[in-house]
Amino acid sequence: MGVRRKSRSGILITFEGVEGSGKTTQLRRLATLLRQDGYRVVETREPGGTSTAERIREVLLSKHGKLPVTEPMTAACEVHLILAARSQHVTHVIEPALQAGSIVLCDRFSDSTFAYQGYGRGLNLAALQEMNRLATNGLEPDLTLLFEIPVATGLSRRRKFAMEQNRLDHETHEFHEKVRRGFLALAARAPKRIKKIDALPHPETVAVGVSAAVQEFLTPARTKRLKTVMHAQHTQPHRHR
Repeated sequence: MGVRRKSRSGILITFEGVEGSGKTTQLRRLATLLRQDGYRVVETREPGGTSTAERIREVLLSKHGKLPVTEPMTAACEVHLILAARSQHVTHVIEPALQAGSIVLCDRFSDSTFAYQGYGRGLNLAALQEMNRLATNGLEPDLTLLFEIPVATGLSRRRKFAMEQNRLDHETHEFHEKVRRGFLALAARAPKRIKKIDALPHPETVAVGVSAAVQEFLTPARTKRLKTVMHAQHTQPHRHR
């Protein structure tokens, strides 16, 4: 039996990439620009976004020894926790925001599950896609920005900030290479939705590429459904800087 899609006027933009790609910084920058243009913007993340999902995030990303449960986490346990958190997130945050006509900017979403647990952990991709469809009630991103960076560079960035390290940062280089190849494979399969962004340059330069990709996506036909959430003084969105 198929899932029932809800009508919505908002737009879901997801930010994806390997560890240290800078996607979180770029999400915040884009949120500021979109708000300046008069859009209602919701910033959120995965795993997380709700009180329940944030508690699951702590279990998922905490290093061994930080929480009472210290046994190694199986790949199956990991993906079920991720999808449980996503179900809460979609139901209580993302779908209501989309129905209200907001632009939702989400730091990681379904493509991370396919890249990390599918390509990285070796779980069956078709099964993951079906499980994800159930968890999201069929919700898919309208646009995905994939921040492309060599694994070594990304991990080096992360390891400069030891306090921000999580369980995934301590996976092997080979694992992260599999994840990166997974993201690229997903992008090759969905080139209209997934736009690759060169994440190597200075953040200011990367932000220009992000703005250009989003501006190209926000055509009049797409922004028309967002007009009800524009500030009164704006009749047309500004060109992004």
